[in-house]
Amino acid sequence: MAEWNLADVWEVAADIVPDRLVQRCGGRSLTWGQFERRANALSADLMAGGLGRQAKVAAYLYNGVEYLEVYAAALKAGMVPVNTNYRYGPEEVAYLFDNADAEAVVFHASFGPLLEQVRERLPKVRRWYVVDDGSAPVAWATPYESVVSSGADRALPPWGRSADDLLFLYTGGTTGMPKGVMWRQHDLFMVLGGGGNPVIGIPPAKDLEDIRVRMEAAAGAPPVKVLPACPLMHGTGQFSSFLALNTAGCVVTMPERTFSAARLWQTVQQEGISGIVIVGDAFARPMLAELDANPTYDLSSVMVITSSGVMWSQEVKDGLAKHLPNTILFDSLGSSEAVGVAVSLAGPANPDGGAGATAAFSLLPGAKVFTEDGREVTAGSEEIGMLGLPGYLPVGYYKDPDKSAKTFRVIDGVRYSLPGDFATVAADGAIRLLGRGSVVINTGGEKVFPEEVEEVLKLHPAVQDAVCVGIPDERFGEAICAVIEPADGATVSAEDVIGHVQARLARYKAPRRVITVPSIGRSPAGKVDYKGLQRLAQEQLGV
Repeated sequence: MAEWNLADVWEVAADIVPDRLVQRCGGRSLTWGQFERRANALSADLMAGGLGRQAKVAAYLYNGVEYLEVYAAALKAGMVPVNTNYRYGPEEVAYLFDNADAEAVVFHASFGPLLEQVRERLPKVRRWYVVDDGSAPVAWATPYESVVSSGADRALPPWGRSADDLLFLYTGGTTGMPKGVMWRQHDLFMVLGGGGNPVIGIPPAKDLEDIRVRMEAAAGAPPVKVLPACPLMHGTGQFSSFLALNTAGCVVTMPERTFSAARLWQTVQQEGISGIVIVGDAFARPMLAELDANPTYDLSSVMVITSSGVMWSQEVKDGLAKHLPNTILFDSLGSSEAVGVAVSLAGPANPDGGAGATAAFSLLPGAKVFTEDGREVTAGSEEIGMLGLPGYLPVGYYKDPDKSAKTFRVIDGVRYSLPGDFATVAADGAIRLLGRGSVVINTGGEKVFPEEVEEVLKLHPAVQDAVCVGIPDERFGEAICAVIEPADGATVSAEDVIGHVQARLARYKAPRRVITVPSIGRSPAGKVDYKGLQRLAQEQLGV
């Protein structure tokens, strides 16, 4: 069987379609040939700076053409690209770079003041590269464009490349400091379709020659254009971009640093976007609202909208399907540690509308639901278990063998990833996702998964967004508190909201307290700071 390295595949694309568009961000465009030469130049500079085999190269960047260039350069040099959440504060950034053993950091100039606070604590960093974004100059860093603008010819590193070369995907989850998920190049390439595209039914490639033949056959056709609406620093945006590059496609990103649904649909129309990548309702709800208000966009090019990472509610899918009747809505259940556990399809591939309920998915081959003691949950038993995925998996967490052993477990001779997503299994084998165990609320001895309640709350017309947290309670240990972001112009009645949940779920799952906030404050990747909202609720309620 072929052994894969992403850089090898991307170099084949650069050889075959050098004049084809590979990236566009606002007014900036790059062809495959330009992308190749710019990445070569950065790769050479990293090696000239003394970085060796599997040295860590951190991307501390907003979306833009530089992000994937940095990754390509690191992979070409047999180094390890590392993502950085740009919402982190100084302590989190310092922790991440130190934990990752970062030896080079590429950052937007607007992050210069924050890095100035911590860079003396990061002696391992040999190279700082600053990307000009109109912010104040950073005198202590090398201007990125001065390194890559002249380009360079391809040169393999003296230590070569390997299928075992790593990529780090740091994930914050809901608790604790960031954890570095270690992906082998081969495993990541295979889990992303192996040179094919599982979403649209293109099978994996046999070897690099097969990749070459496929790309040559499609060289005269326009590239498939993918628009990650989410940040490239998030696994969903990053991995979907890799999938496009693996098939000589084009990645289009938006230069704006806050999400605009109107800007997204304008870009889709202007660019003829084939695939849109989002992270659940944080993106889908404003996208639907914009289409409801302005239903005249030409969206005929859109073949698929893909979501992963957080809940994508069924009523929002239904609304989008009315505007995009010929588009597949591909809801993938997965995480940084387990890509592609289960799927829910809606649209022309599944005219009945998919699962028909929020968080209802079909397990992909090999995936199972296990109890904490490693026993497989029986379909129809209503027993709660953890989702487990075998197959192409990460090596583990960087420098954390204990957490690795808890997440990556061997059950009945098979290695599974069990990142902590809890679910039940219906009699027909469909699973019902409940949420992450790390934020479960224990109220009166009953476990309540916040996401299950949150999705019901968001069905209420007065609720724009909602999060449930546990607060101390003398009688029940913990009580459920709903933190609600009201819909525009709406007034939230606690009694009405509680009754709304009681009418749809078991009464013990209904909130006992309700507070409102101007904004839930989701990250650009749609994630929630549960701990922060829990502290806010406790302060407001005086508990």
